[in-house]
Amino acid sequence: MAVLKLISWNVNGLRAVWNKDFPAIFRGLDPDLLAIQETKLQASQLTDEMRHIEGYESWWSFSTVKKGYSGVGVYTRIPPVRVREGIGIPRYDDEGRILELDFGDFVFFNVYFPNGQMSDERLRYKLDFYRDFFDYLAPLKSAGRNLIIAGDYNTAHNEIDLKNPKANENTSGFLRVERDRIDEIIRGGYVDTFRHLHPETVEYSWWSYRFKARERNAGWRIDYFFTTENMIASGRIQGAAIDNSVFGSDHCPIRLTVLR
Repeated sequence: MAVLKLISWNVNGLRAVWNKDFPAIFRGLDPDLLAIQETKLQASQLTDEMRHIEGYESWWSFSTVKKGYSGVGVYTRIPPVRVREGIGIPRYDDEGRILELDFGDFVFFNVYFPNGQMSDERLRYKLDFYRDFFDYLAPLKSAGRNLIIAGDYNTAHNEIDLKNPKANENTSGFLRVERDRIDEIIRGGYVDTFRHLHPETVEYSWWSYRFKARERNAGWRIDYFFTTENMIASGRIQGAAIDNSVFGSDHCPIRLTVLR
């Protein structure tokens, strides 16, 4: 069987990280698939150099409601059988948050889940997005498909997943109602692969740019690879890691190793 290295990274602006030597970082990561979130690009801003990295196909979804906002992309060495943007719900799809790549033996989703900090309305949008996205997955899961859902979930699940849980109990990203959504996802038959393999490990994937948070490692783990339970049961998930030595964004890459 082949061993695949899947990487997910919120780049917080592809143009910005490109100027911080993204191509060299990319080569160092050496992914079979790299899913990036928060590209902050319009289609017209995606250069040929960005689109065409040697040895990879790329796929993109852009926000059509606001410039310099949201957006996801996938670079892959593995040719997909089918690619789809969005889930057929315009209020989500218009923000360029979801790419679905069907590789036959598994279906990969790159998702930039909403941030709920701006207003009560955006918090409701975020909670609705969780519900409706996983409702979209339900028929695939019921059919026995192997699903991998990568991305920035914008929620730290438990106290182990952020440096200062008590101070953030009333902050979106660690609200009980958001954490309850992650509980529901897990009860629904999905597995947080990093926490499954590293139940007591304290590592973070995002740090505020303020107060030297990354220097102090005052971070949050809000980037995840969730999979369906069948991928765990079959032994296909071989490893999960957080590459916190990689800079260029306020997030760092996370990694999943999968047997194919």
